[in-house]
Formats: sequence, structure tokens, C-alpha cells
Amino acid sequence: MIMNDSNTPLHLLKPDYKIYYGIPSREKIKSRLMQILNYLEKATPARLLYKKKNLKNSEREKINKDAKFADGNFRLTSYEWGVTYAGMLLAGNATGEQRFIEYTEKRLKMIADLSLFFMNSKKIDADLESPVYSVLHPQALDDAGALCASMIKAEAAGLKIGLRPLIDNFITYIYAGQYRLPDGTFARRRPYPDTLWIDDLFMSVPALAQMGRLTGNSKYLDDAVKQILQFSNRMFNKQKGLYFHGWVKQMDVHPEFYWGRANGWAIMAMIELLSVLSKTHAGYQEVLDQFRAHVNGLTAYQSGTGFWHQLLDRNDSYLENSATAIFTYSFAKAINDGIIDKFAFAPVAILGWNAVESKINNTGQVEGTCVGTGLGFDPAFYCCRPTNAFAAHGYGPVLLAGAEIIRLIENHNFEINENSLQLKN
Repeated sequence: MIMNDSNTPLHLLKPDYKIYYGIPSREKIKSRLMQILNYLEKATPARLLYKKKNLKNSEREKINKDAKFADGNFRLTSYEWGVTYAGMLLAGNATGEQRFIEYTEKRLKMIADLSLFFMNSKKIDADLESPVYSVLHPQALDDAGALCASMIKAEAAGLKIGLRPLIDNFITYIYAGQYRLPDGTFARRRPYPDTLWIDDLFMSVPALAQMGRLTGNSKYLDDAVKQILQFSNRMFNKQKGLYFHGWVKQMDVHPEFYWGRANGWAIMAMIELLSVLSKTHAGYQEVLDQFRAHVNGLTAYQSGTGFWHQLLDRNDSYLENSATAIFTYSFAKAINDGIIDKFAFAPVAILGWNAVESKINNTGQVEGTCVGTGLGFDPAFYCCRPTNAFAAHGYGPVLLAGAEIIRLIENHNFEINENSLQLKN
């Protein structure tokens, strides 16, 4: 029999999905996150080595100025690894696997122990060669923000590993040391004087938010709100619902390139702030409105595979994984926290996770992640950035996304209704 409209319910034919389309299981998500953990435990060993050879065992037990981190595939004090530490903590809570939390505990303790050695060693003239130099002497928000936020979260999780002096050092730099425009907006002096990078919302706001929660001092929360609103006023395209990557004061026009991961940093900064900001705070509703406007904009640009593009509004740019993971995390957390419509956006988050999960290879590496990216003023710069499994930006966001998706599917019931993934009413 020849199939046609009169003898076959064509609307029930199996779609040709490029990525798994359906409801992920908690067990499968946990398994994939465990693969990442297994890989990173080996790829980032939590032990110190010493430059001097033939040390006695008793000498190896004591930290000295010749100590360094054992060689690994990733930098333990980078902002990307700050995201990874937070991701491990959340994955531990979501899965019940203590090994995730121990991963963060061991590495942050090692960083703290070595940093405190240099802080307390007054006789050491210079620590320039120390692997914790950027921890002790942050020179940019990249050095301070993500690590600071992860350390405060670690303390909140009950890890008593001597982090408070490092937290105070970081927040002093963020609040009082980082260069700002006259109106208080965080700015950089590269590639031109008085340049705003939307990335810096994430490099500052979560740390300020967490410090406000930790200390009860409203000045940190007020500053975080100010950064969201003042960056958004300059860099958010209301018609597209997207942020462009950079704003340069000296330019008469501001080229608008909507880089995916930069938008990820922006939306994650907002959801991190909203998670601790009191609804009675004067800026809460404005930040919430801005977050929802960004959610609406991003939803319109998700591809049919579940991924978002490297340049969000350019279908001729490649599909990129780290941005997709950050959006997935932020959407799922916002649904779980009850601040966006679960019926409208839960399928978007699930579709995003199914895409992200496809980029975790059998060794636990995360593929499809754009490498570190500066500020550019032409599309080729962004479209031709390489991807690499050693791009550290991919790991923390995937852990965060998987953990929040576990929470999402545990708290809500999904179904396939006439081939469409939907929340049950």
C-alpha cells in the first residue's frame, strides 16, 4: 500500500531528529556527569610537587616556596575553574555523590594552603613564580570573580578549608581595586581605553552577590544590581533580546556582535544575583525584568538541534556547546526557582541539555567548546574561533546544567504529546 494522507496519520510519523529528542533520565544525567568527574580527577591532580629534588618525606609534607601544582590539563586558579568548582558542588548536591564535592574541597584547600603560606611568609621577597600569584595579587576581574564566588559557595556548603582570607582578598580587589568608568561601571583598558566587556558581569556580579549574602552588607548587592543595569543600558539590544559583546567609549558607533558565551556570562550573572537578592530590594524587579527579556531573546535564537550558534543571530556560525550549557543551566535554574514560566521554557532547557549531553565523549571530555576569545569587531573573528576539548570554559557549565536539569525533572512531570516534549499540566 502506498502511504498517503487518507490512509496514514502523517502527523505521527517519526521526525528526523539530529539530536536525541525526549525526556532525559536522572540516571543517565548522573552517569554523564560522573564521566566528567572521572576524567577531571585524573586531568587535574590535587597534589603539590616541589622544584627541589631528593626531599625527605617530612619535607614534602610541609609547604614551602618551591611548591607547585602537579601538572594537569587545566589551570586550577583560572576563572573557568572557578565555574568548575561551583559546578562540582552543585552536581554533588543534585546526585548525592560526595566525590563531586570532594573534588572541589581538595583543590580549593590546596590553593588556600599554598596561598596562606605566602600570605604569612613575610620574609619571602617575591612570590612572582608562585602558582597562586594571581590569587594573591589579582590584576583583573578574571583573576578574582569566579574563584571568589566558588569559594563563598564552598564555605556555605560547610567546607572549612581556610578560604576566608582569600575571599576577602578577592572581594577587596573586585569592589575597590578594579578600574571603573566615572559612573561606577566595571571597565577594561583593552583593546581600547574605557572598554566594556559583557563577560565582566559574570566576572563580578556573582561574587558581589555571594559576598552580600555572606556578610549581610547591602553595598555588595547594590553594586551588583548597578552593574547589571548599567551594562544593560549600554549593551542590550531590546529588539533582539541579546547583548553585544563589547562597548568602547571612544567609538561613535558600537559594533554589535552577539557572541554566544558572552551572552551566557550575562544571563548567568543575573540568575546568580536573583538567587540571593531579596524581592524587597529596590533593584530586584528591574533585574528580574532584564533577565526575562534576555530569556525571551535567547529562546528565539535556539537552533532546531538544541544548540545555540557561536554568533547567536548568525546561522552561518557554528553551533557552540559552552554557551548552550550556560543557557540550559540558567533556564533550568530560573524554572526551578519559580521566576520564569515553566510551561513555556522547560522544553527549551531540556532540548538544550540533550544537545549538551551529546558533546560529552566516552572519556568524559567536553567537546565543541569555543576557546578563549577576546573582543573583536568583525564576524570572521568570532566565526573562526577554534573549538577544543581542552577549552576549560566547557566543563563547569556542563556540570551546572546537568545538576539543574536533574532538579527540573525530579520536580516536574514531562510527556511526549503528539511528538512534542511538554510539561504535564
